Amino acid sequence: MRIGELARLAGVTTKAVRYYESLGLLVPHRLPNGYRDYDEGHLRVVIEIRELAATGISARQAAPFVECLGLGHEHGDDCVSSLAAYRDSIAEIDRIVAILHTRRTHLVERLEESASRTFTKEKPLTDYVTLPAGLPVPQDDGAAAHLPGLGMPSIDLPAGGGGVVRLGDLGSGRTVIYLYPLTGRPGSDLPEGWDSIPGARGCTTEACDFRDHHDELRDVGVEAVYGLSSQATAYQAEVVDRLRLPFEMLSDEHFQLADAMDLPTFRAPGHERLYSRLTLIVRDGRIEHVFYPIFPPNTHAQQVLDWLTQNPT
Repeated sequence: MRIGELARLAGVTTKAVRYYESLGLLVPHRLPNGYRDYDEGHLRVVIEIRELAATGISARQAAPFVECLGLGHEHGDDCVSSLAAYRDSIAEIDRIVAILHTRRTHLVERLEESASRTFTKEKPLTDYVTLPAGLPVPQDDGAAAHLPGLGMPSIDLPAGGGGVVRLGDLGSGRTVIYLYPLTGRPGSDLPEGWDSIPGARGCTTEACDFRDHHDELRDVGVEAVYGLSSQATAYQAEVVDRLRLPFEMLSDEHFQLADAMDLPTFRAPGHERLYSRLTLIVRDGRIEHVFYPIFPPNTHAQQVLDWLTQNPT
């Protein structure tokens, strides 16, 4: 077969085939006219190299597997030398993971140090800025399926900064409103069993993610970002100051928005009613898109940004 057919059957480019040849992994036959000629054995080698690349083993590391096929084995990893190549690749991954773990640890330390500068309390912030492993993932129960296309109700909610936001008069363009149950505060405990409630944990990390992506959200046309929960206005003001948020946090202590739009809520120890985590993209007064359920919350702002980028106005 010719090089183009080989590349097509193997799922690679002709440039890749020539690259494998330059590494000595592939030696084609030559026809009397000088053209390259390939057989099923060559095809098997190219497929092996492509599959290895998908696992992270580059063509430069593929020689033991190609040699194993050349010895007549059915699989390229039937030989001891191939197993050694696997171990080397795993060791390299372990080395990279260790480096990334060290970098992450340093970043978390710097984040905690930076976020703690405005506090006098001794309780560390780790419980609030880092999500624990093994949190239950919320499932879509259809509680927000009716929202897209609805107009925003004429409700005025107080903001932590002292003003009032009219939800029915958000203006033209896009507005992001993310609803959440409650934010934790250093020196106070979260409700008992909080981590076992799907979707409950992570309000502080979500706020920080929207803070860190705020400029990017504005760059893709978002006119305003609001956080919203049933916590009191004074609490919302403290959150804005503590986390240095560049947007307002709205207070809906009486669940006016939930009642007007039939939004999902839940109970928790010490709280008769809390908002479920949900984000509304409002455009020209109507709900254009809904994110529900949300998990993980600490990367949700990036998820919103990706959607807005893929769905420009």
